[in-house]
Amino acid sequence: MFSTKLLIILCAVATAASAAAVRAADEVFRPAITAPHSGDKWTVGSVQAVTWDISSIPPANENQTGLVLLGYIEDGQLDEHLDIEHPLASNFPITAGAVNVTVPEVPNRDDYIVVLFGDSGNTSPKFMISQ
Repeated sequence: MFSTKLLIILCAVATAASAAAVRAADEVFRPAITAPHSGDKWTVGSVQAVTWDISSIPPANENQTGLVLLGYIEDGQLDEHLDIEHPLASNFPITAGAVNVTVPEVPNRDDYIVVLFGDSGNTSPKFMISQ
């Protein structure tokens, strides 16, 4: 089941990447994540805002929807350990610049990240989630 869901997400990302390749290079929208910040501390069960810069959205991206996943990166590792089975948010307009998420029940860690998928994936700095 995990493999099937991963394959579906990877296909969706590949399709988005293919569509992006067809557009002119200057139309690719890679919004920088502006929150959470490095070192922020989220509490399980709280509502937090994930925000990103929308100041330069190309016209081709104005109707795009987004997906936010939670993950973590252990020191020295490249794998983002994304929780693809439990998105924090999905199908919101990328033009919104923000989406509120409820922090899930997860182990205490100080190396969590969020990844925003739209035209391409962008990763936040590491932050902490605790009980």
